[in-house]
Amino acid sequence: MNAEDLTVAARALRSRQTSAEKRLWAGLRRKSLEAFRFRRQVALCGFIVDFACFEARLIVEVDGATHSSDDERVRDDKRDAILRANGNTVLRFGNVEVYENLDGVLETIRLKLLELCPEGSNKFTPRPPIPSPLVGEG
Repeated sequence: MNAEDLTVAARALRSRQTSAEKRLWAGLRRKSLEAFRFRRQVALCGFIVDFACFEARLIVEVDGATHSSDDERVRDDKRDAILRANGNTVLRFGNVEVYENLDGVLETIRLKLLELCPEGSNKFTPRPPIPSPLVGEG
C-alpha cells in the first residue's frame, strides 16, 4: 500500500475506532498524559498504528481477539520489529486490559513516556525524527 492509500485508510479507521480504542483515546487526547500529544490511526513505516506520540516516538497498539492467533502474533512481531528498527518504542494492550484496567494502562503509558523523555513534554532529549510516510513520494 502506498503512502497516499495508507493516509486514506487511516482517516477511515479514525471514524470507526473500536470501543476499546475510543476508551483509550479519551485518556490520551488533549495532552492529558504529562502534556504529551498523541495522534490516533497514524500511517507510519508502512503501517497504520493505533496511537502515536511523535515527541517520545511511542506507539501504542490496542489488540482485539484477532491478535490472539499464532499467525497474527507473528505478523504483529514483524510489524513491531520494523517500527522499533525505525527508532520507535511499541506498547501493546489487549481490549480486555483497556476495559478492565484503563487507569493501569494509562499509568503504564505515562511511565514509559517519562522513561523515554525524562524531562517531560517539550523538555526532552531530542531523538531522531520519525521519517515522514510520504518521503520519496512525489
